[in-house]
Amino acid sequence: MERLRYEPFGERLAPGGEARPVSRASKYLLWTGTGLFWSLVGAIVLARAIFFEPGVFDGFSRVAAVAKALIF
Repeated sequence: MERLRYEPFGERLAPGGEARPVSRASKYLLWTGTGLFWSLVGAIVLARAIFFEPGVFDGFSRVAAVAKALIF
């Protein structure tokens, strides 16, 4: 009888013979998708840094001060 292997969460692991080799196109698609994702993350962070306005949250601080005065 063959011994079955399980991962820590109880999922049955596939025997080593069932694994198919990953195609070259699949690797390139994964690299492209990953690169696109991190490029978008970098662009968003950079845009936030460039277009940041320091006074945007002044209104919130006034509301917080009023709320604090009402509570305490």
